[in-house]
Amino acid sequence: MPNASRQALSPAHLLSLAISTALLAPAAQAAFIDDSSASLSTTNIYLNRDFREGDGQNKREEWGQGFILGIKSGYTEGSVGFGLDALGMLGVKLDSSASRTGTGLLPKQDDGGAPDEFSRLGLTAKVKVSATELRYGTHVPDLPVVKASDSRLLPQVFEGGLLTSSELKGLTFTGGHLDKAIDRASSNSEEMLLNNRNKRFPGGVTADHLDLLGLDYQFNQNLKGRYFHAELDDIYRQNFFNLLASYPLGGGTAAADLRLMLSDDSGAAKAGEIDNRALNGVLSYAHSGHKLSLAYQDMSGDTGYAYIEGSDPYLVNDSANDYANPDEKSWSARYDYNFAALGLPGLNFVARYIKGTDARIIGSDARGSEWEHNFEVKYVVQSGPAKNLYVRLRNANFRSDFARDSDEYRVVVGYTLPIL
Repeated sequence: MPNASRQALSPAHLLSLAISTALLAPAAQAAFIDDSSASLSTTNIYLNRDFREGDGQNKREEWGQGFILGIKSGYTEGSVGFGLDALGMLGVKLDSSASRTGTGLLPKQDDGGAPDEFSRLGLTAKVKVSATELRYGTHVPDLPVVKASDSRLLPQVFEGGLLTSSELKGLTFTGGHLDKAIDRASSNSEEMLLNNRNKRFPGGVTADHLDLLGLDYQFNQNLKGRYFHAELDDIYRQNFFNLLASYPLGGGTAAADLRLMLSDDSGAAKAGEIDNRALNGVLSYAHSGHKLSLAYQDMSGDTGYAYIEGSDPYLVNDSANDYANPDEKSWSARYDYNFAALGLPGLNFVARYIKGTDARIIGSDARGSEWEHNFEVKYVVQSGPAKNLYVRLRNANFRSDFARDSDEYRVVVGYTLPIL
């Protein structure tokens, strides 16, 4: 994007327009302030990952506290509305040492230890016309082609511009240009890095920007279709197709989520060849508090699945591992139970098993398999002064022929306090 365009869409420029409009028009000022909201979210996480074999660090164990202050303004009055959102984020070390860092909760310093705290401030200027909104600044996207990870103290964030438009009934258009990323355990804005899990691609390959566009169409209340296209500059391009269906059946609900991602190298191909077809989907049935889900994921092509480092791959079997190595085929079974059916609202249980086979090991002709099982219990307080406080306990065990085995335990306590 040319520098002139970048400057014209800067948060400072949009903020000055919003303030000027609000000062000139009392009604606009009232809408800008009266429609504002703010909340403080706190997340306390203890994470223990024990590697059962292999060279290198044998244990990662840290404990931290995260705070996120989110402020959302309203829009100024008029046919064109202006606004500004802010995210203030702070991560605090509660327990760590140089021998146990690397959980992703806290940054890792040059001496191997973790700092006492780290912080960020994200501003997002926004402009709205009818049902079309342009946001420029800080984003936590949840899109098939870029899904920010939010499973630590602070979420991964991206910087740039995102446009969404719902002018036509049932149809939503998304377009974007993102040029920086801040990792979950970092305060620094950096170029986007290609994920290199299991050495699928060369290490240290960065991109100047990610361009994307997408269409979501609601055919009816039971069926939705999605298409997204993205290009990570001089590294890869992707085309994503998705069908989401949900229908009442036998007193319960049957659902399907079918996905296909086609990826190939583009431009200067700085990571070399990328050639992957990720076909995956999940079928589920929910009834009387019970939910059973069966999923299948198939990697074909000459390489594994490509995505941005630190983000979550948009795959149905992504969990402790992504099961996205070249030629890998994986299936999973998941059982959810909502104890509200037994008169205990707020209590939920999840059990999951994933098995991957026939993965091509990079640098050899060998094939390998891997598996994991994980369990999770979560309780959300339903009433009283602590309403919406939640506690989540998770255990995951992973075994592989070509990656390090691990056992993981996680305790998460979170609460969101509305301020405005």
